[in-house]
Amino acid sequence: MRNHTELTEFILLGIPQTQGVEMVLFLFFLFIYLFTLIGNLLILTAIVTYSTLHTPMYFFLGFLSIFDIVLPSVTCPKMLFYLSGQTRAISYKGCATQIFFYHFLGATEGCLYSVMSYDRFVAICHPLRYSLIMRPEVCVGLVIAAWTLGCVHASILTAFTFRLTYCGPNHIDYFFCDIPAVLPLACDDISLAQTVGSIAVSFLALLFWCTICISYMRIGIAILRIRSAEGRKKAFSTCSAHLAAILCALGPIIIIYLQPTPNHLVDAIVQIFTNIISPMLNSLIYSLRNKDVKTSLKRVFHKITLTPQE
Repeated sequence: MRNHTELTEFILLGIPQTQGVEMVLFLFFLFIYLFTLIGNLLILTAIVTYSTLHTPMYFFLGFLSIFDIVLPSVTCPKMLFYLSGQTRAISYKGCATQIFFYHFLGATEGCLYSVMSYDRFVAICHPLRYSLIMRPEVCVGLVIAAWTLGCVHASILTAFTFRLTYCGPNHIDYFFCDIPAVLPLACDDISLAQTVGSIAVSFLALLFWCTICISYMRIGIAILRIRSAEGRKKAFSTCSAHLAAILCALGPIIIIYLQPTPNHLVDAIVQIFTNIISPMLNSLIYSLRNKDVKTSLKRVFHKITLTPQE
């Protein structure tokens, strides 16, 4: 990365059209952030603690909980910091770091959703070969591949964004550092960075949705072939939570990055939903829709309540 900038920091202007309600937003987002951390930590604890959840499906769900803890932590603490009345400044390196980890974690999480779709496809369409296909080394390899693809994706986007010269205005009209908000501040021609960003995001979105759609088309056909209503219900219940989480997490990406005319307010609302609210919803979706997770969480709560007495 070549750094020719004369700027040492950027100023985050925050969420558009929210002047005067910063303290209300601070309390609201603080509650959601803490709920997200606690909910996903409980799910992760249940998966690690109980052997009944030591299966490929919950192995991937555990990593999803980790991402749902780390991803909002990239943007939310800084947002809470300036909503509480503290400085809105973020250093140049801090801005680059925020962009890298936001896209790294977002791309990796998208890859993980695709892997989880494939896992459900194998479980429903090839149940007798499931343990053979989804061997531990295969699961680990898929997770490593997801991390690698996410890292390459984020490195390319960050490098093309910060190889430009930033020598003029430093006010970012957004609540965190993201490429569409930072690029307009560059003093150089940004067309190449915009093109590379559009191609990279479009490629990943196409990869995610193709993998997910093909997997669930095959799953839908397999479910329709099940003769018993109870069998169809059981097969569908294993996929409904995952589908709901996918729609919450990946659906808004299309609105943000592929819209012809950017709108800061719409972008901010969608990003808040994706970055802060969706990770909270995932913990609720998987805890309420999954019987095994609910049972394990009850055991975790039971242990927590008994510990002080002991």
